[in-house]
Parts: sequence; structure tokens; C-alpha cells
Amino acid sequence: MVIILALIWGTSFILIKKGLVVFSSDELGALRISIACLSLLPWAFRHLRQAEPRHWKFLFGSGLLGNLFPAFLFAYAETHLASGLAGVLNSLTALFTLLIGAFFFSQRITWMRMLGILIGIAGTAVLIFSGSGRADFNNTFYGLYIVLATICYGGSVNIIKHRLQGMKPFAMSSLALLTVGPVAFVYLFTTNAADKLQHTPGAWEALLYIAILAVFSTAVGLVLFNKLIHISTTLFASSTTYLIPIVALMWGVLDGETIQLWHYIGMVIILAGVFIVNRAK
Repeated sequence: MVIILALIWGTSFILIKKGLVVFSSDELGALRISIACLSLLPWAFRHLRQAEPRHWKFLFGSGLLGNLFPAFLFAYAETHLASGLAGVLNSLTALFTLLIGAFFFSQRITWMRMLGILIGIAGTAVLIFSGSGRADFNNTFYGLYIVLATICYGGSVNIIKHRLQGMKPFAMSSLALLTVGPVAFVYLFTTNAADKLQHTPGAWEALLYIAILAVFSTAVGLVLFNKLIHISTTLFASSTTYLIPIVALMWGVLDGETIQLWHYIGMVIILAGVFIVNRAK
């Protein structure tokens, strides 16, 4: 499941890049969440009764932090950052999952888990400072938007694990998207997305990339990730973000970006961190 998620989410950054060729970052974010919500709508209606009144505020919080905000933040960041670098920075999710769990959900931090996290972050640092293809490091300020997105992800992971534990993954995922999908859909009508589909060359191709992003990276990925959280720890589930840069960088190579020896070294360090996190009790 970890490998499948890494492949799905590692591909999302190149799909964002392709979508941004025609659509603006806010149009892409709104389209992504709207399509993802629609794709899970039948399951959302089917599972409405499974949600108790106390669940809805946590479903909304998970929808905001795990879907709506990151969809816009990642798209905006990639207007100035290469897709490979965006995938690398996404690895910070595991660190913020650990820290938010410790500060707000009384999770215990063992030395073994902290060691795995630090090794993973060290591998991420190697990847960042060794470059990422055509990344424009004069615009690395935009990486802060991805850092903010990973903080959101860390909060969402902990909400799912500690506040929505009893809900089935399909119910949780579809209902969380249902709470934020209408917001994205209404916002979409304030943009020029519809006009671009009618008059801009390549718009339908770009929409296809966004649709693949929405259905697989957001909808299907969310269901699988929620399942993974239920059968493992929040920290191990978030450690999938250590494998994502490897896939993201590989897609970058196919898209014309270069990969160097230090990239491979960083990947090995990241995998060592994942192994240690997995072994931690």
C-alpha cells in the first residue's frame, strides 16, 4: 500500500506542472477538489448515516487541512518551483505529523522514531541542496507554501487517526471531500476556467491531467491513505512522503530534468529513515 501511494502521489507533482501550462494555480486547485469530490459523491451519499454529529467538525477539518488548502498551496508553489523539488519538500509531512501528534494529541516520541525522522529529513536536505533539475532557487521562497501544506497534512493525519478512528476509509474520505467540495466548486465559477476550455489551445489536455490528478492522487489516494492510517501508526503512514520524492524526481527526469549522484545518495538516506520508522515501536 505504501508503494502504491508513493507511485500515485509521486506522480501528482508532474500532473500539477502539466495542468499549470494552461490553468492558473487557483483554477487548478478548484478543479482538483471539485472533480475529486464528484468522483466520490456516490460513496458520500451512501455513507451519510455513518457520520455522527460529533464527526462533522473533524471531517471538515480533515477536508480543509488534508485536501482544500494543500491543493491550492502546492499549485501556487509549483508556479515557481520544479515538480521534483516540490515532491522533495513534501517529505516534511512526516516530521510535522510527529510534532503535531506530540503537542496536540499526547503522542509519545521515542528516540527510535525521532532518529528515523531525522535521517529522513537529512536525506531530504541532501536532495534539496544538490538541486532538482530546472528548479529556480532564486524562487525557493515559494517552498514555504509547500512547508505550510505539509503542516496541514500533519494536522489532517492526526485528526483522522485520533478523532475519526471508528469510520471506514471510504466513508471518511468521501465525506471529508463532501464538506469542502462545494466550496471549491462555487469558487471555480469565479475563475476563467470555463472560458479557457472554450478558447485556449491545449486546455482540454491540461484538464485531463488535472482529472487524473483529482481522481487518483486525491480521491483514490485519500482512501488508501486513510486505510493505511487505520492499520498502522500515523508516523508510518506519513512516512510514505519519504518515498514520494523518488517518484517525483524520476518523472522530472522523463520531463527533461536532470538527476545527479547526490540525488541517488539522498534517496538511499531517505529509505534508511523509512526503515527505521517502520521498525520503531
